[in-house]
Amino acid sequence: MVNCPLFLSQAWAKETGKYTEGVDEADPAKWKANLRCALNKSRDFRLIYDGPRDMPPQPYKIYEVCSNGPAPTESQPTEDYSVCTEEEEEEEELQRMLPGLSITETVQPGPPMASYLPKEDAKWSPALQPPVGLGPPAPAPNLLAPPHGDAAGFGHLLPGVLPNVEPGPLDASLPPTGEQLLPDLLISPHMLPLTDLEIKFQYRGRPPCALTISNPQGCRLFYSQLEATQEQVELFGPVSLEQVRFPSPEDIPSDKQRFYTNQLLDVLDRGLILQLQGQDLYAIRLCQCKVFWSGPCATAHGSSPNPIQREVETKLFSLEQFLNELILFQKGQTSAPPPFEIFFCFGEEWPDRKPREKKLITVQVVPVAARLLLEMFSGELSWSADSIRLQISNPDLKDHMVEQFKELHHIWQSQQQLQPVAQAPPVAGLGAEQRPWPMHPVSMQ
Repeated sequence: MVNCPLFLSQAWAKETGKYTEGVDEADPAKWKANLRCALNKSRDFRLIYDGPRDMPPQPYKIYEVCSNGPAPTESQPTEDYSVCTEEEEEEEELQRMLPGLSITETVQPGPPMASYLPKEDAKWSPALQPPVGLGPPAPAPNLLAPPHGDAAGFGHLLPGVLPNVEPGPLDASLPPTGEQLLPDLLISPHMLPLTDLEIKFQYRGRPPCALTISNPQGCRLFYSQLEATQEQVELFGPVSLEQVRFPSPEDIPSDKQRFYTNQLLDVLDRGLILQLQGQDLYAIRLCQCKVFWSGPCATAHGSSPNPIQREVETKLFSLEQFLNELILFQKGQTSAPPPFEIFFCFGEEWPDRKPREKKLITVQVVPVAARLLLEMFSGELSWSADSIRLQISNPDLKDHMVEQFKELHHIWQSQQQLQPVAQAPPVAGLGAEQRPWPMHPVSMQ
């Protein structure tokens, strides 16, 4: 079987109950993986050639029919070879994953990056001046590489690529005072952590690794032993960015998954820059590894892959747009709150039909200010009688007695406020303000 025809793998999927025409969605890649899995487990076939693995355009396998049964040196599977476990299907998927990893691409020659000149810090409107005393929390071990040099502004990474955009007037997006729907925190937006970004790294099937960075310029996500220096700005971007290193993949238990993950990390030396520009967040992909994303400012929606072009500024999030949509949501003019989470997928297409949890490397980025605002409104909206169901037992005799004590205590406190309290004998070790209200034991029988 040099090249498995589609009808053959589809017939096998129908035979094993993995696919019902007109009911299940067609998935030819999974059909082929299941058929290969069954052939590998079958006693009637033997793999005699496993196609080249150096990212061939058409990888293939050759099986031989065992007329006299399997070779004596091979293991004899006892389970039903028509059924492949989820783990085996994932192994087959990893086997065919490497040729499809988005790593290499042709980069069009552009203007020399040596002409990069740091510009002054991005201008913030007076109402959105970031707090001076706000600093990042303690970083996770081996994730943050300390930035070098002074905190120069980001400026232009490439001439004509990163214009020095002045932030638009945010006050114009807020409603008049009489219609003010936003709480006091929005009236004083300088209290918001506008430069804070929550970053969560996720390797397939592994616990996420999260941290929060706070840098007025932004950060660079990378995986390399090479650190950014002032002399190599054209390669790694400004040294004033927070340098955030991807977690090590060494704790990934699957050898194949760890191998393919390393294939992607090895081409992440230059990294992905997340730049704060005014009240907006932008991405600039420097790395050889292709990066796909989804988020509030994504032009592609649904299941269409959305790539980040190399060395091209891509807008990810706009605080002004988020506030406008939040106001509309609070007025009841939209049915859903505005999105603010941004997802990156490294080396594989995204979005697509494959769930995010199945991707080798993903990164979630959350602007903290947007999350806090939305959580604040969600908390206020949740205080409705329909959404809260308190769980309280019916009172018994002891509960009624406690209520009576509480009522007597309340009456006693009211009397103390209306008339002077008679001098009580002092209690050893207690001041007058610390003496407890006397409550004598009462039988509960």
